[in-house]
Amino acid sequence: MQIGVFAKTFPGSEPAGVLAAVRDAEFAVTQFNLACAGLPSMPDKVPLDTIRAIAAASDATGVALVALSGTYNMAHPDRAVREDGLRRLAAVIEAASALSIPLVTLCTGTRNRDDQWAHHPDNADPSAWADMAREMEKALDLAERHGVDLGIEPEQANIVTSAADAMRLIAETGSKRLRIVLDPANLFEQADTEEARAIVTTAIETTAGHVAMAHAKDRFADGRFATAGQGVVDFADFIARLKATGFDGPLVTHGLSAEEAPGVARLLKGLV
Repeated sequence: MQIGVFAKTFPGSEPAGVLAAVRDAEFAVTQFNLACAGLPSMPDKVPLDTIRAIAAASDATGVALVALSGTYNMAHPDRAVREDGLRRLAAVIEAASALSIPLVTLCTGTRNRDDQWAHHPDNADPSAWADMAREMEKALDLAERHGVDLGIEPEQANIVTSAADAMRLIAETGSKRLRIVLDPANLFEQADTEEARAIVTTAIETTAGHVAMAHAKDRFADGRFATAGQGVVDFADFIARLKATGFDGPLVTHGLSAEEAPGVARLLKGLV
């Protein structure tokens, strides 16, 4: 299991500087974001010079690029917004392929027009799932064409809220390119340590064999997000159960400050 961090944890828009900070915080891998290369996270295109700069920074620092962010609102109520997001996703997928990044991470979306990470009551309407699923089929066509996997993450505010939802979508698409990003802190809103452990255990068992990457973010009992190791998530149990399923992929932390990063790296390495 490789320990990593979101590249956006560290300030900067030059890949060499950002990846040097990742290395100096003692992480071996990173989930990259094109904002760390001076572009929008979802750009219209990714210039060849940018691809070369990212690749050179990865080679120079020894930090492996295990995922690339490609999030847009796949369930936005305005079809034109979804179409624009898909067009930008194509550019991200092409960049991932050029950089040999195996996974592009997605957002299954929400009916909230203003924030792709915010809940909306209409998320439960079957039409929301249908719009998202149609968008996913188009995204999977792009992924297949470029030899890249797509990662969906169960999020309480999004259309795919649970491990069961994620498995349902994988079954409906029938694509081996659709994988799961499992973040324990996104599987519940409020819970104590025992309740959180039970929820996370069920999710790991449900998604066994389909997890491409795990995230390390935490929550306090009152629902606020926390830096890994400071909340109710039992990371020792989380990691042990992932290992028991055969998972040996990247464990990537986020939702923390740059100053906290080295301590979290030590914590996770100790547990792995």
